Amino acid sequence: MKAELRADGSLHISGYVNVPGRQSRPVLTPRGRVIEVIEQGAFARALERAGSLRMLLDHDERRALASTGDGSLKAREDAVGLYAESVITDPEVIEGARTGKLRGWSFDMRHVADDVETRADGLPIRHVKDFDISEISLVMNKIPAYSSTSIEVRADTEQDDDATVEIRATDLEAEFVDQTPPPADPEEPEELDNDPEDPADPEDPDDDPDDDAAERLRTYEARLRALEL
Repeated sequence: MKAELRADGSLHISGYVNVPGRQSRPVLTPRGRVIEVIEQGAFARALERAGSLRMLLDHDERRALASTGDGSLKAREDAVGLYAESVITDPEVIEGARTGKLRGWSFDMRHVADDVETRADGLPIRHVKDFDISEISLVMNKIPAYSSTSIEVRADTEQDDDATVEIRATDLEAEFVDQTPPPADPEEPEELDNDPEDPADPEDPDDDPDDDAAERLRTYEARLRALEL
């Protein structure tokens, strides 16, 4: 995840929410404790069915940050995985990025279609073939429940009216980049040189144009008198 604070004060968030095809660490699911693999293409189909996808903070329905419906969130599955990017103006999220509190991405899965591969020498592998997704979240104040790349070892499940909701997260430290211009230094006032020996100093009491002319005249007259002698 990359968090870039821009010159206008907004926060540009981008990165991979999940990378399909990789085996997760052990995770507790409705199928029991398994190793999980989300198949490639599952996110693309989920996004197509979702229509408008929301970005929340910590899966809090009251903290909507962006949406694909209004163009403030972009999400797609490419050759690597589920990629998302958004421009955030929420002050709490911006401060969290500035202070290193952003901990990664999270997303929900509903109506999961899967196959479980049993193994004699290890945990079963759950192949997630299809699911529905309604939101992705920035993780800041909650401990991520799952990671395909880090240390989490369980998955949260929530029960809604018609389906089990499984929550997945990646626990990654955000790379923070501050593009705001540094505060301008106040201009120092130009110092005046009040050296009385400076002939150009207008405040020098001896620096009088009439006095200079009189001195030159006295010198000239003295030379004339010397010639007359």
